Amino acid sequence: MRTVKTLKWFGGIEGYLEIIDQRKLPTEFKTLRCTNVKQLYDAIKILAVRGAPAIGVAGAYGTVLALKKVPSQESLEKALTIWKRDCEYLASSRPTAVNLRWAIGKVEKRARHFAKRNPSTKLAQLQKVVLAEANTIFEEDVRMCREIGRNGAKFVKNGFSILTHCNAGALATAGQGTALSVLYEAQKNGKRFKVYVDESRPLLQGARLTAWELKQAGIDVTVICDDMAGVLMGEGKIDMVIVGADRIAANGDTANKIGTYSLSVLAKAHGIPFYIAAPSSTFDLKTKTGKDIPIEQRPANEVRFIGDRQLTPEGVKIYNPAFDVTPAKNIAAIITERGVIEKPNGRKIAKHLADSG
Repeated sequence: MRTVKTLKWFGGIEGYLEIIDQRKLPTEFKTLRCTNVKQLYDAIKILAVRGAPAIGVAGAYGTVLALKKVPSQESLEKALTIWKRDCEYLASSRPTAVNLRWAIGKVEKRARHFAKRNPSTKLAQLQKVVLAEANTIFEEDVRMCREIGRNGAKFVKNGFSILTHCNAGALATAGQGTALSVLYEAQKNGKRFKVYVDESRPLLQGARLTAWELKQAGIDVTVICDDMAGVLMGEGKIDMVIVGADRIAANGDTANKIGTYSLSVLAKAHGIPFYIAAPSSTFDLKTKTGKDIPIEQRPANEVRFIGDRQLTPEGVKIYNPAFDVTPAKNIAAIITERGVIEKPNGRKIAKHLADSG
């Protein structure tokens, strides 16, 4: 099995973040170098880097870039004020995936704690603390991905046909993915199975990214149009559905790429288990239900065009939400790095997170 590294930090406190430009895949493999917050904000906004865990890790490194621009002569208090403003700007790049704000907030908390305990610290020392915390978040994501895969591999049986949507693999994380990590670990265990991948319109993350990843890993993969899933289920060709998540509310309602909700309804109607694979950082206990999750609206041209070709008549309105919400009642289990929450609800989720530390 071979997985890619979607992002990597090069150098020390004066370094830079390199990311795979996912807009170019699968026909081109190119990287982008982000040396400042504006470049990273744009990369996240235009989906050059995407996937809730990946943009969380990118955001953590973005705090290092933000601190780089603070003039060295500024007082510690002023430096933190300037830094926080740029961190807030970066966190606003995408509103639905909670991992972005979670990671930035975690770095901010660590930095402020250090500054409070060391009021005479120099900016360069604070930069080292921030970079160390970002590196820790990166390493934690790699570990969490591996554990998610190990915890979920038991659900994959020999000979299964599995459906997935969008991309929840190495390209969406710092490690080997969330939903796809389950498949990678099952493959390591010697299991053989087939994967159907939805195109995931309008940006085709399934057709472009997931199919590319699975092919790289030597897994039997077939791309289907989004509206073919029901037919396959009706023909008995799907044994399980597994997807990632961008935010999970306290009651288990889950936001993921647009089209996920429809799959969950189809799976339930056909008696097919529907699984969510996500790190514990994707839970947002402050968000009570899916109705409270902010849904990002994307530019109309993502639907209106494919490449340079216009698909819709001039002047026709476009509705383009990036995500939808799957109710907890449609989810067989949520797989995290800490274990499995079967038939998730608020009580089980709270206990899962509390018991796991």
